[in-house]
Amino acid sequence: MSIAPGLLPEGLRDRLPPQAEAGSRLLHRVIVAIGRHGYARVSPPLAEFEEGLVGRLKSARAQDLLRFVDPVSQRTLALRPDITAQVGRIAATRMGHRPRPLRLAYGGPVLKLRATQLRPERELTQAGAELIGTDSLAAVIEVLRVAIEALKVAGVTDITVDLTLPDLVEALAADVLPIPADKVDAVRARLDAKDAGGLKALGAEAYLPFVAAAGPIDSALSALRAIPAGQALGHRITAIEAIREAIGNDVTLTLDPTERHGFEYQTWIGFSLFGAGLSGEIGRGGSYTILHADGSEEKAIGFSLYIDPLVDNGLGVVERKTVFLPLGTDPAAGAALRAEDWTTIAALSDADDAAALGCTHRLIDGGIRPI
Repeated sequence: MSIAPGLLPEGLRDRLPPQAEAGSRLLHRVIVAIGRHGYARVSPPLAEFEEGLVGRLKSARAQDLLRFVDPVSQRTLALRPDITAQVGRIAATRMGHRPRPLRLAYGGPVLKLRATQLRPERELTQAGAELIGTDSLAAVIEVLRVAIEALKVAGVTDITVDLTLPDLVEALAADVLPIPADKVDAVRARLDAKDAGGLKALGAEAYLPFVAAAGPIDSALSALRAIPAGQALGHRITAIEAIREAIGNDVTLTLDPTERHGFEYQTWIGFSLFGAGLSGEIGRGGSYTILHADGSEEKAIGFSLYIDPLVDNGLGVVERKTVFLPLGTDPAAGAALRAEDWTTIAALSDADDAAALGCTHRLIDGGIRPI
């Protein structure tokens, strides 16, 4: 059965003018904004050995990978669904000798195995930053500030940061709110789903108050403080209060302590980013652990931003000043206009129509006239 001309696989699409240019422009703005905080850009390949993509981040799983066999090595390769693991590999190997903390930035395409209802695209442009060597409170605040500034530079307004505590169950299950080890995963899943009945069925009623401790940062913190869950929770509350103090005036802060989906490899803190008029999250991040070849572990924290939702919302589009150069125009005149930030379109024949070609102005007798 033949494929219809122009048909693309599900979840893949062409970017046409002016959105293609907007995407490149926004990626550049975001990368430059990140770089000004001292994050040096790296550029890992689009595909690499499968085990390299899933074996570098602690708790990462072999999911969402589009695999194929390399005809050269005869080994399984995978297209990256996320760039974070690749930056972790670079930090642990080729840049393992660099002083810590190590600040790295990246930007490029990723390919998901499957689309979702909220994000039907499988190919996305991802940009972000990773701070390698620490996941301290100061590092968290820096990373959040960099992410927020990058979004503002891209034109995003009314930014919301939704915080979560991915390892909360593990931190409490072994001590102050004990549950059997074989039930930890089930309790995490029920909390993530806000399933009160499921928690009761598992004998984990003590975790029910965490379901209600979600929402605007002040009310959520008040609910958390009322839960008698010892130092493990107390330390996290103190950290969230410090984050609120550091960035709360710039953005809207919310908290969902039991949100787990998409934060499987994050450790003590994670966050999602949202913006006005943009559907779904436009970025996420958090703390995590990098595994080294010798078995040692290294703490890190970072974030990823998704450029495509910004483009879909009309951000990054710039109206160009485009001048039509009639047939026979001196090339030097066109070069002078381009040096003044004009876009030029030169006639190739007398039949060329300036307006039809998208020009806003015309060069007439050495002067520029609007069309």
